[in-house]
Amino acid sequence: MTNYEKEYLSIAIGQFKHFKERAEKGIQQLSEEELHWKPSEESNNIAIIIKHLSGNMHSRWVDFLTTDGEKSYRDRDLEFVDDNESKEHIMQIWEEGWKLLFNTM
Repeated sequence: MTNYEKEYLSIAIGQFKHFKERAEKGIQQLSEEELHWKPSEESNNIAIIIKHLSGNMHSRWVDFLTTDGEKSYRDRDLEFVDDNESKEHIMQIWEEGWKLLFNTM
């Protein structure tokens, strides 16, 4: 890897870490009730968005460069179901997705 490539990768990783940390600071301020609140039936709450982002990271970063897109094991529709998971569980899902991204990079 050239110095230019290393520098680019370092910047990209830094940006992803920055966005992850900013989101976590916001999530930390929410109660479990607020994590599952949505303004209308047609809306997604923060817990659902976290589940969907993690599912997307699983699809995109598992077997990166050898497979593309949706994985056969992903149940995308289930990501949009709010089962009132605990904040702890939602954050575990969040971390699993980010771990895949950072390990791949």
